[in-house]
Amino acid sequence: MFRPCIDLHEGKVKQIVGGSLSDDPSTLRTNFVSERPAKWYAELYKKDELVGGHVIMLGQGNESAAKEALKAFPGGFHVGGGINLNNTQGYLDAGASHVIVTSWVFRNGKLDGERLQALVGLIGKKRLVLDLSCRRRGNDYFVVTDRWQKFTELAISEKTLQTLAQSCDEFLIHAADVEGLCRGVDLELVEKLGQWSPIPTTYAGGAKSLQDLIEVNRVGRGKIDLTIGSALDIFGGTGVKYEEVVAFNRKNI
Repeated sequence: MFRPCIDLHEGKVKQIVGGSLSDDPSTLRTNFVSERPAKWYAELYKKDELVGGHVIMLGQGNESAAKEALKAFPGGFHVGGGINLNNTQGYLDAGASHVIVTSWVFRNGKLDGERLQALVGLIGKKRLVLDLSCRRRGNDYFVVTDRWQKFTELAISEKTLQTLAQSCDEFLIHAADVEGLCRGVDLELVEKLGQWSPIPTTYAGGAKSLQDLIEVNRVGRGKIDLTIGSALDIFGGTGVKYEEVVAFNRKNI
């Protein structure tokens, strides 16, 4: 199934080449900057009953735009980007169905089990999504944090997913190496996720056509959902029409 997204950078809806995010602003590569506010996209997704999309805050200055989107579609979104123990309840109260957490539960390249369990203890696993966005190193995929710039020691594997599924409701996994490039999805990663993940999982990265959605559904054994960003016409893309993905979802419900 297709999952929608709203990526926020400096308060605006943007599509960014994921691997270009860093502390050096000169490296940033932006595919699209919308003239429309986040609220507009939220209202569109609500109209078309596209539940379970994600609002991602890329850096500071996005909180107001994110909460406007959450308010426009209560219960419709997962929200992530800078989520921690102190601010998570505020986003749930603003209308998020789930919070997405990644960097905060990793320290010094390792998963911090105490932080993860503290978050689960506060909001419950049913409202938590773990972002296990990754990059390839050798034959394996390793979780990356801090705007996908830092490798952790945690490899994506069946054991990893089985273990972490006990502490969350879903996984969100960006293939950071291909994110925003519109050169096709990483079907090898999708296949592994379809084999290994015991809970709902959304893959993002590289989608360029409706065929990618069909292939992810096939290779992922119908268990892996797909987010399409830069290729989508509502984000300035030419590869995928928004009405096509809406129709795909309605056909495959």
